[in-house]
Amino acid sequence: MCLSMTPERVRRAADTMLGMIATRILRRPRVLIVGCGDVGLRALPLLRSRAVAPRVIALTHHPERAAELRAAGAVPIAGDLDARRSLRRLAGIARHARRVMHLAPPQREGDTDRRTRALLAALRAPRRSVARGAQTAVASHRAWRAASFIVPDAPFGATSRGAPLRFVYASTTGVYGDCGGALIDETRPARPENERARRRVSAEQQLRRVGARSGWRVSIVRIPGIYAENRLPIARIERAMPALIERDDVYTNHIHADDLAAILVRALGRGRPQRAINASDDTDLRMADYFDRVADAYGLPRVPRITRKEAEARLEPVTLSFMRESRRLSNTRMKRELRYALRHPTVDDFLRSRARTTGR
Repeated sequence: MCLSMTPERVRRAADTMLGMIATRILRRPRVLIVGCGDVGLRALPLLRSRAVAPRVIALTHHPERAAELRAAGAVPIAGDLDARRSLRRLAGIARHARRVMHLAPPQREGDTDRRTRALLAALRAPRRSVARGAQTAVASHRAWRAASFIVPDAPFGATSRGAPLRFVYASTTGVYGDCGGALIDETRPARPENERARRRVSAEQQLRRVGARSGWRVSIVRIPGIYAENRLPIARIERAMPALIERDDVYTNHIHADDLAAILVRALGRGRPQRAINASDDTDLRMADYFDRVADAYGLPRVPRITRKEAEARLEPVTLSFMRESRRLSNTRMKRELRYALRHPTVDDFLRSRARTTGR
């Protein structure tokens, strides 16, 4: 039996379809990235490839990067974490975004992370009363919060009415301090040994307090040395900057920038509240061995090795600070809770893959 479409049925069908399209637009989720550098740019295509691609807003204090961020699919907004007045727009954005990825480093001096403090103050600023368009804004916000956001193999988390803000902070494994080469997990107490790491602990503590008071789901991703094709110690090797002899050398930990971006995105959906995760790969190398692997892969001479006493006399304090801390990181929690399989399990895997691709 063939049913013809009456004009009324056609009109109703069109109205239904338009309504579905409008609802989908209103429900488009938003993500705020604070500090959208190399890793943030790598996260953008992962976010935008979702079934319901979010509107990604990137805070930057470099106006010259606006075109780059737009080309990558983000909406750039100007703001400087060192100038609080420039952050006034963030409170309104955060109310609609409900997901924040904080990738900006602290300032370069002091024990307290003033940038994170400024960011939190801006995000939690009191709402201003606006009469014009208030009903439309509320309706749009409610429609958006009823949506859901999907990441690979897992929900980003329902954004239903009253759902808490999800906040992912990119910290550092330097918060653990020197562990004498021991294998450690996230239950190891933070014992930072330099100002750089103490500022990161300060940021973690601020976020934990806000999360506990406000109900935000704060996930802290502790990051070791980041590497990628454009982030290898080639310049150091070419300068023949020495490394430590084996008996004095330290264990280092690594993560590929692509894996890190994926872990941060996964943490937005799967990260447990007020919980830290080590974003480390499976590499088990001392620092000088890492340099040797890279030198061999690029056909460069290996760097000379010296004793710790010689290093103390010859190397800069910042370089020495990385040579004073030795630890190996467990990534069991990352694999189990985020259900993430590393694309580059080790530095050696990356270098072998590169050799197959480049033929050298």
